[in-house]
Amino acid sequence: LSYLSFPCRYFRWWFKKTLIEKKSAFIDLLCAVPLQQIYGCPLGGIGGGTITRGWRGEFCRWQLNPGIYNYGTVIANQFTVCLRCKGQTIYQQVLSVERPSTLQGWNWGYCGHYAFYHALYPRAWMVYELPGQNLVLTCQQVSPIIPNAYKDSSLPVGVFIWEVENRGDEEVEVSIMFSLQNGMGTKEDRSGGHWNEPFTFEKDGERVAGVLLHHCTSVNPFTLAISAREKAGTGVTHLTAFNPTGLGREVWQDLLQDGRLDSPTGKSSRTEKGEVTAAAVCASCRVPAQGHRTLELALAWDMPCVHFGSKEKLHFRWVGSFFGSGGDAVPAQSHHTRMHSEEWERKIEEWHNGILENSQLPSWYKSALFNELYFVTDGGTIWMEVPPDCCAEDLQGPAGSGLSHLFPFLWEYGRFAYLEGQEYRMYNTYDVHFYASFALVMLWPKLQISLQYDIAVTVVNEDVQPRQYLMCGQTAQVKLKNVVPHDIGDPGDEPWQRVNAYLMHDTADWKDLNLKFVLQVYRDYYLTHDSLYLRDMWPVCQAVMESELKFDTDNDGLIENGGFADQTYDAWVVHGASAYCGGLWLAAVCMMCKMAEVLGDAEIQQKYMDILSKGKEAFERMLWNGKYYNYDSSGSHTSSSIMSDQCAGQWFLGACGLDQGEFEVFPKSHILSALRTIFEKNVLGFAGGTMGAVNGMRPDGVPDTSSVQSNEVWIGVVYALAATMIQEGLVEEGFRTAEGCYRTVWEQLGMAFQTPEAYREKKVYRSLAYMRPLSIWSMQLALERRAGWAPAPAQPSQVPFHP
Repeated sequence: LSYLSFPCRYFRWWFKKTLIEKKSAFIDLLCAVPLQQIYGCPLGGIGGGTITRGWRGEFCRWQLNPGIYNYGTVIANQFTVCLRCKGQTIYQQVLSVERPSTLQGWNWGYCGHYAFYHALYPRAWMVYELPGQNLVLTCQQVSPIIPNAYKDSSLPVGVFIWEVENRGDEEVEVSIMFSLQNGMGTKEDRSGGHWNEPFTFEKDGERVAGVLLHHCTSVNPFTLAISAREKAGTGVTHLTAFNPTGLGREVWQDLLQDGRLDSPTGKSSRTEKGEVTAAAVCASCRVPAQGHRTLELALAWDMPCVHFGSKEKLHFRWVGSFFGSGGDAVPAQSHHTRMHSEEWERKIEEWHNGILENSQLPSWYKSALFNELYFVTDGGTIWMEVPPDCCAEDLQGPAGSGLSHLFPFLWEYGRFAYLEGQEYRMYNTYDVHFYASFALVMLWPKLQISLQYDIAVTVVNEDVQPRQYLMCGQTAQVKLKNVVPHDIGDPGDEPWQRVNAYLMHDTADWKDLNLKFVLQVYRDYYLTHDSLYLRDMWPVCQAVMESELKFDTDNDGLIENGGFADQTYDAWVVHGASAYCGGLWLAAVCMMCKMAEVLGDAEIQQKYMDILSKGKEAFERMLWNGKYYNYDSSGSHTSSSIMSDQCAGQWFLGACGLDQGEFEVFPKSHILSALRTIFEKNVLGFAGGTMGAVNGMRPDGVPDTSSVQSNEVWIGVVYALAATMIQEGLVEEGFRTAEGCYRTVWEQLGMAFQTPEAYREKKVYRSLAYMRPLSIWSMQLALERRAGWAPAPAQPSQVPFHP
């Protein structure tokens, strides 16, 4: 009955939230973001906001205010080419297929047959063959996303490297003009008070020049900068301000006259209310016959101090610790970009080539592996510094004094958070991050550890604030002590300060959150060998496992689900022992044994070895049916469903080298049988084997339709399943399973750079641009382990135990 009344309760809550309080719903079921098949590789580093450039060259998705997206295309943001030969302009064209109603004095309508787009995050290439001109332009777009390079990876910048190839027999003068509107194409662009000014910045013999566009809103003001590198043979000119809503003839004629802009001095006047302004920068060079030249332009932005929706606290972005938080950092950032862009290219190529040059890996996998990383930056991502006046007690709370390394760690690396999805606006949704976390721990492990410290603080403290939960219709505390939160907050409120924005269920009774914390703690330690982190997290792991033990109601060593959707499948009901939560529980118990061994805590080790011994027997007895593990032990008509995610515990154990010998939790023969059954039924038996693995399948080969989620495909779960198959030697099956998701999302549905949480066989999708598909990096870990790479196992003497 509570499920039947949920739509009414949700609508009442939505009406109050959006129409009365004038705030955004953390999940807006009534106004979903429409699918636009236009997106390309986003620009920008981690935590400073992103600007997406579409595959047709348009700037079309903006996320500068933390966690808030604007999906409008700003038509004035364009690249224009001007070609001159023997002192005469012979060709001038906006490099866009659009034919807009504004700026009609410009030459629009570039023929798309002469342009090509390629993307391999964080780079993209647009190739323009200029018809009739014997000249080819290749624009390489680069953002400084580099594994383990924390400073550069935090920079809110993008570089456009234009390679000009003159295939003709005469020298040509080539100019590339970059025009940009002051703002993000929203109503705030017309709020008045915005202004532009030219700038130059010279240091160490390198000089950049361009225009600053100051966007002076009352909340979260920012500055955009367009610039070009001045070097021998390259001229840089600018236009400080023009009206992007008019015909634009003054800009067009200025460029047409001599391939340069007039470069007026001084600042522009501030815009009046209702007025919009834009600016342009032009880089020019001469290209000899049959020759090549390079022009370099860049886009940077600076929103160093931000308020979230509640406007209660001022937060400072981590990148400000290098370039300052005074709002004047973009000239220095633009210069730093110029000084390091070649180094970034080289490091990105080295990183990519290690995988691209592996002929044993299929091409689609290489594309998916890198391009799914877009969400690390474009997931509403924030990376904040600890305020200078902050002390350890401010971060740790009343019960967090045992986290001795927390304050110095966050002081050095800041606080990191990303959304569950662009439509599901909750930061660090933990049941989902469990899957996505492989991308962080493998590429930017300090960010994963920072996130874990934030979760640990919320575990040891409590929030006694009561709240009404929509799904169950009950009132409960927002956060209980020694229970892992669902998320650390809504960007429309005050993240970190008020956690658990999710109000579909009271997640204190969820069975997977605590377990996923323990599993990640050991996985992180196994991959990083950060002994201080492990020592800090050990008492927190003990606390959450003690809290979890209450779910073992019959003391058989195995937890039971509560007869409602009490885990990440939050619309799929589970009764009694279950393959998913039971498997996670046994894996977490195993890792408690291992951590106790490493730390020399014999008493706790024995405690959990006893639990593990009982629990393994109960799990096999209650759930193994001879071919796979049943969905749950309830004996209902769907309890024998084949769940694609039933081996999630084994997935994490295998990733940490705890899947054999004395640490074998699940019999290898059973795991292999279960995986083969999933491949036969959930993969090959679903949509002709072309769409990945459906979450639930009945033994007779019909999808489980008992819930709205059981007959969905979850892309992130499929990548995790594929990784599990690879770990167990089913490499071909793993690639076949994952390929179905890639082909469906990136090719058939046209969802490039907005991979959703889920889709169904009839191509109905849910929750665009979602966190969980980052789990594809667990496939890469599985492949690397099979190829012989694995971190050395921790020895007990490495981490002394201090009770």
